[in-house]
Amino acid sequence: MRTNVVIIGGGPSGLLLGQHLTNAGIDNIVLEQKTKEYVLGRIRAGVLETGTVKQLRDLGLGARMDVEGFVHDGTVISFNDEQIRIDFARHTKTAVMVYGQTELTADLYARREADGAEIIYEVSDVEIEDLSADSPRVAFTKNGQRCHISCDYVAGCDGFHGVSRQAIPQTARREFEKVYPFGWLGILSETKPVHDELIYANSDAGFALCSMRHANLSRYYIQCDIRDDPKAWPDQLFWDALRKRIPEKFADTIETGPSIEKSIAPLRSFVCEPMQWGRLFLCGDAAHIVPPTGAKGLNSAASDVYYLADALTRLYRDKDLAAIESYSARALSRVWKTQRFSWWMTSLLHHFPHQSEFELRMQLAEIEFLKSSEQAQAVLAQNYVGLPY
Repeated sequence: MRTNVVIIGGGPSGLLLGQHLTNAGIDNIVLEQKTKEYVLGRIRAGVLETGTVKQLRDLGLGARMDVEGFVHDGTVISFNDEQIRIDFARHTKTAVMVYGQTELTADLYARREADGAEIIYEVSDVEIEDLSADSPRVAFTKNGQRCHISCDYVAGCDGFHGVSRQAIPQTARREFEKVYPFGWLGILSETKPVHDELIYANSDAGFALCSMRHANLSRYYIQCDIRDDPKAWPDQLFWDALRKRIPEKFADTIETGPSIEKSIAPLRSFVCEPMQWGRLFLCGDAAHIVPPTGAKGLNSAASDVYYLADALTRLYRDKDLAAIESYSARALSRVWKTQRFSWWMTSLLHHFPHQSEFELRMQLAEIEFLKSSEQAQAVLAQNYVGLPY
């Protein structure tokens, strides 16, 4: 087989890149380790930046999102009963869209299938070969047979544990990491959201987040010990802990019910430099991870896709090599700004082990400054809705 671009990973970033390329007339094949049903069963974030929303609309993928998604003009930051509403519309004249990643991925799959673009599921033992040559190859096993695809370029959209980043020699890459000493215990429940905007809560009892997927499906999180077992958190214990961490007006009105999914997510910050080597380009979690505070994971992957799709389109259309050569620098410039914002939000809203009284006072001072400063609120709003590409 031969194609222009092999995309390793059939999650949202790989599918989004594939759609950009297909729309531009650039042949591409997507390889996915799991089944389509498995990918669509993963529960992930649902807050889309303005840039991500614009990409979807520009690609002709916004119809269902615009009907079923929820436009959020702001968010709530709280400390105990103190509440600050960050007004996105006022500070940025834009908003974010709450639309589940599962739904977005389903839209991408449907469009790829309608276009007849190729995706190969249930591949294993993927290897990237000859990256320094003019025509690299991707080898994989499918149905017990060893297969090869020759191509011009390889896009690694296969996540933190994928093979793509490992194809860059250790001597040629630097990795930066911060692992946070806690996790998020999250549940999904078929209940009405407690508020029509997200609530990020810091309290004497710890961090909590109130989010949603749609009008009758809520997603809630509380900070927990990363060593905890979700089975040790029966639903009632979770709801009691959540009530203690959010402002009283919300705690008194929250609708509770049985969880339909419960899991603990670790928090880490991670960046790999560079994001390209030879004819390989990394996108999304293959190159960087952010803690979920601030809803940047999917959105930072979408910004990588934007830069890479732009570079590949300019290469094939205009023979513009400069765009390809500058991909890593362009992507990393925005990645590090996104990392800063996610780190700041995480540091502001969580309790850290052995946190001193001084450090707690610094958090309180930051909250007070945010409450009193229009400029500080504007900076938060600008980062939350998404920095420009």
